[in-house]
Amino acid sequence: MTLLVQKYGGSSLKDPDRIQAVAARVADAARAQPLVVVVSAMADTTDHLIELAQRVSAKPDRREIDMLLATGEQVSASLLAMALHERGCSAISLAGWQAGILTDSSFSGARIRSVNADRIRHELVAGRVVIVTGFQGIGDDTGWQEVTTLGRGGSDATAVALAAGLSATRCEIYSDVTGIFTADPRLVPDARKLTEITYEEMLELAQYGAQVMMARSVELAQIWNVPLEVRSSYSNEGGTRIGGTMEYGNRVAGIAHQAAVAKITFVALVDRPGIARAIFSVLAKHKIHADLIVQNIGHHGRTDLSFTVEEHEADAAMEAAALVRGEVDAQQVTIKRGMAKISVVGSGLSSSLEYASTMFGTLGELGINIDMISTSGIRITCVVEGANIEEAVRALHRAFQLGEGDSWQVSA
Repeated sequence: MTLLVQKYGGSSLKDPDRIQAVAARVADAARAQPLVVVVSAMADTTDHLIELAQRVSAKPDRREIDMLLATGEQVSASLLAMALHERGCSAISLAGWQAGILTDSSFSGARIRSVNADRIRHELVAGRVVIVTGFQGIGDDTGWQEVTTLGRGGSDATAVALAAGLSATRCEIYSDVTGIFTADPRLVPDARKLTEITYEEMLELAQYGAQVMMARSVELAQIWNVPLEVRSSYSNEGGTRIGGTMEYGNRVAGIAHQAAVAKITFVALVDRPGIARAIFSVLAKHKIHADLIVQNIGHHGRTDLSFTVEEHEADAAMEAAALVRGEVDAQQVTIKRGMAKISVVGSGLSSSLEYASTMFGTLGELGINIDMISTSGIRITCVVEGANIEEAVRALHRAFQLGEGDSWQVSA
């Protein structure tokens, strides 16, 4: 049977009126084919629950945080089911554990291991719309069934995992934006909506600042070849299709940026095999995600090693760095806060140095110093002062002619 999976974010379910609007859309879709709906918590609910936790505990236990946060999606799911019942549409809400979302037991950042979709299939055969709480699952690493959450944006991963497990024909991601844009339209008014983008490009954009989709969900979609479409729940306008492979070149898909970044540097640490492993194993043990790792050329048996973390993890990263500083014999560990990352992403970047020249030249003309550079086959990322990020995004968007009607190509 053909099957559709839809996911609705918190902005789409922010109040009873929006829940009714989503119910109308879901009811229409359910008339055409079996339907599974994944929901996030209502807008600001998760932040409110975290604030409550912090008011009763200076350092809330991760397990109890997951127990608390999982309630947000349950509210959305049950309210949407009620709204569908009022429309004469048969529906049932299922918590993550009821829906068979099996994870590891890493609280607040669990990963989906498998999907046992027997209950969902049973409800679909009975003719019901199945509404599943996103962002959560059940972990049993300890031998006990523990409620786990998947981290920010985890509802996207839930939707993709269910689409893969149920062999859905398509997975639609609904939010308050109409698709994937060439830059953040809040910063760049003439940013252009893309009609399609490859998995590889979307993954790079998501990893380096584009907040429309969770990076891990794009990775899952690519692995299981799940066709995705990002759409708005506020209109019937077509969205952005995500999928396919890179069969074209000389193209920039978009500009991504991430503010609130900190750069940490181990200064003059001993240059010998195993040093990087010593540092990053400690960071991994403390569940700190390090990015943009750069090691300088060694001199006289010493070298510098830098990496970036999100600003909210900076203090924890410095504490972890202090634990390993003696082992790697670093003269000091420094931190530079208030940084930002800006990335140019596109399938053609590996084919010409003109992409890098344009990016570096544009930043140089603005007097913006580049603190770090990292590249992949389809991405160039620079770390700059955070105060310059908005100006840099707009300038690069112009330089690569990404606005409506523009078409930037490298020289022949």
